Amino acid sequence: MAHVAANADALGNLVHWAATGEERPMYASADERAAGIAKGPALSAGELRSWLTGSAHRLAAGLDGLTDEQWHREVVTAQGRTVPATELPWMRAREVCVHAVDLGTGVVTFADLPKGFLFALTAEISAKRGLTGLPDGPLPEVAAWLAGRPHSLAGAPELGPWL
Repeated sequence: MAHVAANADALGNLVHWAATGEERPMYASADERAAGIAKGPALSAGELRSWLTGSAHRLAAGLDGLTDEQWHREVVTAQGRTVPATELPWMRAREVCVHAVDLGTGVVTFADLPKGFLFALTAEISAKRGLTGLPDGPLPEVAAWLAGRPHSLAGAPELGPWL
């Protein structure tokens, strides 16, 4: 959950950039990103919940405040991609959905995610991984495999974690 909370804070930096034109990278450094994620286990459940909900609310408020012009301003992701701010909701949805599955509670699985989301996710990951073909199987299982998560695809080569 710390990873998801830190991601909202980081995307908030890009929202600030889009809103003001003042360059503000997602993370000041790779060390800052790692430190944000690592602080989670040291927090109480209440502190973690507060960080998670607070960061999500701040991000939502920032996104809601963007004008049509600001939505089209370009920002640079942590991976160095230049994208319009219109990509920020996708970046957030991807982070939240994949990590909701990672919680392993059984409440959210790849099969529970919307089909359109899974199509977009598989297209993005397969392109980023440079894959030209995908194994046969149900879309949720292919998405899980691409993301380097547990899946039921027989004979699919092992992929490392993504995201």
